[in-house]
Amino acid sequence: MNLIPASFDPSATATGPEGQRAHPATIDHSQRLEEKLYKLGSHAWTMVGNGLSNQSFIEGPEGLIVIDTGECIEEMNAALAAIRQETSAPIVACIYTHFHYVGGTQALLDESGNADLPIYGHSGIDANLMRFSGEVGPRGARGLVHQFAVALPTEGEDGLVNVGLGRFYRNPAHAPFTRGYISAKHTFSENTTLSIAGLKVEIYPAPSDATDSVTIWFPELSVAINNLLWPALFNVFAIRGEEYRDPRVLLRGLDQLEGLKANYLLGAHGPPVEGTQLISDSIIDSRDAIQYMWDQTVRGANQGLTLDQLVTVVQLPEHFKSRYQTQQFYGVVEHHVRQIYTGLFGWFDEDEAKLFPTPAPDRGRKLVEGFGGTAKVRAIIDQALRDQDYRWAIELSSWLVRASLNDHGRADAGEQEDRNRLAAGLRGVAQSTTAANIRNWCLTRARELEGLLDVDRLRGHRFRAADLLRGAPADSVPVLKVLLVPARAEGLAATLCIAFDDGSRAGLRLRHQVAIPTNGANADMTLMISHQHWAQLLGGKVALATLLADGNADTAGMDEQVQRFLSCFDLPTLQPASTSA
Repeated sequence: MNLIPASFDPSATATGPEGQRAHPATIDHSQRLEEKLYKLGSHAWTMVGNGLSNQSFIEGPEGLIVIDTGECIEEMNAALAAIRQETSAPIVACIYTHFHYVGGTQALLDESGNADLPIYGHSGIDANLMRFSGEVGPRGARGLVHQFAVALPTEGEDGLVNVGLGRFYRNPAHAPFTRGYISAKHTFSENTTLSIAGLKVEIYPAPSDATDSVTIWFPELSVAINNLLWPALFNVFAIRGEEYRDPRVLLRGLDQLEGLKANYLLGAHGPPVEGTQLISDSIIDSRDAIQYMWDQTVRGANQGLTLDQLVTVVQLPEHFKSRYQTQQFYGVVEHHVRQIYTGLFGWFDEDEAKLFPTPAPDRGRKLVEGFGGTAKVRAIIDQALRDQDYRWAIELSSWLVRASLNDHGRADAGEQEDRNRLAAGLRGVAQSTTAANIRNWCLTRARELEGLLDVDRLRGHRFRAADLLRGAPADSVPVLKVLLVPARAEGLAATLCIAFDDGSRAGLRLRHQVAIPTNGANADMTLMISHQHWAQLLGGKVALATLLADGNADTAGMDEQVQRFLSCFDLPTLQPASTSA
């Protein structure tokens, strides 16, 4: 049995066209993601390589249907320029496959001259967009930066190669990335049949990497559009941090997709697939790879294998290396197995050492002492790096780096020479894995360790005033509960109502050092504020004290009590000492 998971191969490293050091398969994968408008039959096109996602076009008797609009208006405009070389048919509708790629829709309204353009999408899209800009915003933003190489250079050994599902997260040519999302006017949450542009359109909910994903089927054209078959093994685990993606749900969606027997298959990512047999074979291999990971993880768990044992046992058979849709160009099987296990059974894998582990940084210090001291551990790390034993080098280096707390209270204050050792191990993994998101994460963290990047700004909550203004003002109030600093709220029991200028209200009740969202009724105090000023307050543009002094917020004579209440939350503009933006 091979006891080393096949997640990276230190012997396989090549140099890309811009001097990037990466696995040769990762470099070659970029060719599949190059910018190109594919034509399928006489009525379907998909734009690949324009950004992280594709933009697709279906021409019906009454005009063009656009599927997905990318990250920004500029991206969608580039796709429109390409399709206008093929057809002059007017844009008559837009359909979203899921909430990730809806940022360029305003470009469609501008081009069509129709402010009431019909837009179709799952009923959960708006809620998902709000979720990722709300409570989990900082963790999500930091994950995006790491996974999608946002902070990596464009050339040199750490330079971006690709992001697995696309050439890049955002095409630099599309700066400044103007957001142009428009909410769907026509929504669905179950199987739906519509008539759009003179075509029959069948829509099937198919949760994948988003709960609001759908498969779109044009039976008259034998064209299916999906977010299930990717140009890589499907990512059960996303290193950026996401909720659990249940493989059982994915399998149902893939089986349904295969059952359509489409002749043309367009995806949210990657090149299209043409031909009923090739489409069927590609889908079957993808779903079978996912089922293999599920079945064998469950089998091993039932046998009592720990996670560290499972990842050495559950490795995809050779068959799945024959098709690019089942290769580890995005995530890695090792991580997917861990995610399946924890999604089913939680974090405890019956490994006794994980039941009550010694907390960091004490664990690091004790392990270093047990190995014979810092000098001895450093010597072992240096040898591991020379031997390209990156797993061992990373583990040992982490003991040294995490053996003390930094100024922010994180176990991440090791000496620079030890941070450099950890960075070297991560860079070794990055240069020898086929998975783009693993490469990008490791390089971003390595550069942070070396002092080349500062990502601390992504470790605090950052509200965007523009995002807050797009939603209902009351919707943002509950987010504050995850910003409560318990020590500041000790002994405080009170309820605050926030009354907005549109007549809506929301509230928070402080008790037991917990902030409980309310509807604002029966409050001890009230903050009256406009939606505009509330967005500026949370967005860091103006301090509460300034708004009160200028008469742009009112508390009915309870300024001190309201400021004391809101100072419990970890935003600079809510602190009494903060008197300006």
